[in-house]
Formats: sequence, C-alpha cells, structure tokens
Amino acid sequence: MEFNLTWILLGLPAAFVLGWLASRWDLRQVRADNRQAPKAYFKGLNFLLNEQQDKAIDAFIEAVQNDPDTTELHFALGNLFRRRGEYNRAVRVHEHLLSRADLTRPDRDRAQHALAQDFLKAGLLDRAEEALNRLEGTQYEGEARLALLAIYERSRDWAQAAAIVRKMQAAGQGDFSTRLAHYLCEDAQSQVAQGQLDKAFAQLQQALETAPQAPRPRLELAQLQHRQGRSAQALSSLQALAQNSPAALPLAASLLVEVAEATGALSEAHNLLLKHYEQAPSLDLLQALVAVDQKSGDAGAPGRQRLVQHLEHESSLVAAAQWLEGETLTEEQYHATVQKALNHATKPLTRYRCAACGFEARTHFWHCPGCQSWDSYPARRVEEL
Repeated sequence: MEFNLTWILLGLPAAFVLGWLASRWDLRQVRADNRQAPKAYFKGLNFLLNEQQDKAIDAFIEAVQNDPDTTELHFALGNLFRRRGEYNRAVRVHEHLLSRADLTRPDRDRAQHALAQDFLKAGLLDRAEEALNRLEGTQYEGEARLALLAIYERSRDWAQAAAIVRKMQAAGQGDFSTRLAHYLCEDAQSQVAQGQLDKAFAQLQQALETAPQAPRPRLELAQLQHRQGRSAQALSSLQALAQNSPAALPLAASLLVEVAEATGALSEAHNLLLKHYEQAPSLDLLQALVAVDQKSGDAGAPGRQRLVQHLEHESSLVAAAQWLEGETLTEEQYHATVQKALNHATKPLTRYRCAACGFEARTHFWHCPGCQSWDSYPARRVEEL
C-alpha cells in the first residue's frame, strides 16, 4: 500500500482549524466563568461596604457556588457569618475548607485559626481549646496561646494556665512571672479551702520565688502563717512586704495589727504604720494606727486626734464620719440618725475600683471579675483615688 501525501497535506490544515476552534471555545467559556465569579464577588464587596451584610452574604454564596475552589471567598464568607453571630454557618464554612485535600499549608493553618475563633465566639470552650491546640507550631501559635490562657483563667484551671505562661515565657513572648505567681496563689487558696495547709504553704513559697517583688505571695503567706499560729514569722513576712511593696501595705494593715497584738509587737507595728502613713497617707493605714492606739490602752484622744490631723490634710468624708461617731452632739437624740446617714453615704467611698474597667467591689481583687485583668485594683479606696 502506497503512502499518500495528499491526505497528510489536506489533514494538517483541517486539524489546525479544529484545534483553533476548540481553543477559542474553551477560552470563551473560561472568560465567561471568570466574568461571572468576579461580578458576584464585587457585588458582595459593594454590599459589604454599604453595610448590607445580608445581601453581601447572598452574593458571596453565589460566588462560592460558581467557583468552589476560591479559598478567599470562603474566608470572607466565614468572617461575615461570625460577625453576624451565625457561628454554626461560620463553622461549616471553615470545616469545609479544612476538609479539602488541595488546601495549602498556610491556608490550612488560617482556616484552623478561623475555626478556633468561631468556637470562641460561640462560647464552645472545649472545642475552641481543641482547635487552638492544633495551632501549636504555626504562625498563629502566639495568638492561640493567649486565647488558651484566657480559657484556662475563665475556667480557673490554674495548672494549665501555668503551663501556658511557661511556654510563652520560654518563647520570649514576655515576662509572665507575676502572672505565674498569681496562679500559684490561686492554687494555694484552693488547698487552704481543702485544709491542705502544707501544700498551700509550698505553693506560696514557690510563688514568692517566682516573683519576689509581687505583694500577693507575701501577704497570703503571712495570712497562712498567722492561721497556723506562727505569728512571729507572719510579722516578718509583713515587714518584708512593707519593704518590697510599700504601695500594697494598706491591704495588710489590719492583719499587721492582729499579728502585732499576738506577738506583743504593737509598738513596732505602730512605728512601721506611722512611717508609711507619713510617706503616703491612706485610710487603711489611718484606721490601723487608730486600732493600735486602742489596743495599747489609748482608746480616747490619740486615735481621735489622728482623725482630725488626717482631715487637716485630706478632705475625707470617711474619716469625718468616724470622728463624729465618738463625738457628743448638742442634740444627742439625733446622733444615731445622723450617724446612720453618714455611714450609708460613706459605704461607696470605701470600695475598691478596677482601673481598667471601673468595676467596684467591697473587697480588693487581684483578678478583676469584670474585665479579667490582673493587678488592676489599686490598694486604695475609691475616696482616695
């Protein structure tokens, strides 16, 4: 059979024409698809800029349906769902992303981080913890640890919180020694509540070694020592507190008076309180000095004179009410009524106020129950701020 070149010469142009037509057809189809996806995308962006989130979501859903492989649209849609509080839909979007085998490593980490945020916003702390732990070793590791720390603090899981801050400190994310001391003190309080005083003492000693300048370990150590009958050691702890953290001494003023009375060191306590009162006048230090005068047998003039001297330098309604309580009025029959009104008026002035959120409480907090900040309560009453 002879090889006919005529068919080859005729077939080549025909194949070329057919290939060209096929490429043009595919190109038109691709252009049509590309025009359709960006159109929906820009429509959604326009709605989003006009704060029409419902219409923006519909447009993005349309774009995702037209091009399921567009990861950026998935992320945008998931973020919109989260902002609207539709956490279940946001979770489904990000879980769909994570189920894709062709997702790149950076996008997979990003989707995992977004999923963890969905669970956090929804209040699903167990699932959020699991999702955050999977971010270890990624670029979101630092943010994940901070979020885990907030979860453990909220759930009062101090052991886990301590483990996280040790990792953060080892990674150079900051100095968390004071925060770690707080966790140890919180754990010690739990041990005291269970009657395990020796374990509590060990935790407080560890807290003191972790943050030597922090006032809380010494204060709670003194309380525990006094409770165990080791008042002399408690006095030494309070003296160290006054030396290392003088601003926190008002918090320990009443305890100092009790310990001094138990050890027969009222004169020593008086001198310490007076020294710090003269440097930084405080209602708690003033009341402690008045209490020392009373326990020393000077229940009359010295204590009342201190109140008057305080009023000469500080306009204090609390001190004025305390002074008036021991005063004899011309119409004494009204004294109880007037005193009751004054005591009611001064109650809000004796509270402590968080410097971060303004939450007020009758007792001092190391950890604000309002904004969850640490060391945000000054050791001074509202009237003194």
